[in-house]
Amino acid sequence: MDVELNVTYITIDGYVELHKYRYLYCSIMFTVYILIVCCNSTIVSLIVIHKTLHEPMYIFIAALLVNSVLYSTTTYPKILFDILSRKETITYPLCLFQSFVYYTMAGSEFLLLAAMSYDRYVSICKPLQYETIMRKTTVIILLALSWTVPVCELTVSAVLYANIRLCNFTLKGIFCNTSVYTLQCARSLTLSLYSVFMLLHVALFPLLFILFTYTRILIISYRIRRKAAQTCLPHLLVLINFSCFITYDIIIVRLESDFAKTVRLIMILQMILYHPLFNPIIYGLQMKEIAKHLKRLFSQVKSH
Repeated sequence: MDVELNVTYITIDGYVELHKYRYLYCSIMFTVYILIVCCNSTIVSLIVIHKTLHEPMYIFIAALLVNSVLYSTTTYPKILFDILSRKETITYPLCLFQSFVYYTMAGSEFLLLAAMSYDRYVSICKPLQYETIMRKTTVIILLALSWTVPVCELTVSAVLYANIRLCNFTLKGIFCNTSVYTLQCARSLTLSLYSVFMLLHVALFPLLFILFTYTRILIISYRIRRKAAQTCLPHLLVLINFSCFITYDIIIVRLESDFAKTVRLIMILQMILYHPLFNPIIYGLQMKEIAKHLKRLFSQVKSH
């Protein structure tokens, strides 16, 4: 606590031997961040440029990849600053803001995946009604809801967190996620109940909806045309991958499991290193139309 400035500072204590591996951390983080931005931006650009990709499914993919860039930008610049400045601290208001943006992007990802599953459901199970249902207006509404619903719900959460009293000023992590929950002096019943409400509304309900739609798709595809189900595979892989890391982030951190510092760091690094790169790789390789345009782009680059 900085009494002179009346600002609460939180110490970031999630690194392992940072003084020894400072430049290794910095090199890895910077390289991966550039890769995340380049890979995601490349596929988004292809979707924007090519009119053949101006379909709801590809628009939702572009939104998901933009989400990945925003998700990473929430954490990487601050992490790089901490590593290079040799001062691993953050003010509590900035910590809350980082957590707010981080979970807004996480909630948006679940809702975008739910919108994508709905699009696939209509396309495969109700093909004759697809053009009528998945109109431009419908896509815009689904995109708007995917981003505004988490923003509204997490704004309430941020206000609740801003009013709690802190007794611990050391964060067991490298950025502000649910570890912020461990800083409060006493568990707030209101905050706990509201957190459960958000978890159900932004994560669990969309997840159940996705599982329901893909189950229906697989049943109908098995009976009618099995090849149609192949378009769902990339979405399912992304969903499984993201759900695993969010499960760790929300449940295990909240339970304050006594993990070794190295294990905790590895899990956190997987969330911010692996997942944002997983999406463009999966969609770039598994979606035939995107893969076709990527091959054409790379061949043009090589020829020049």
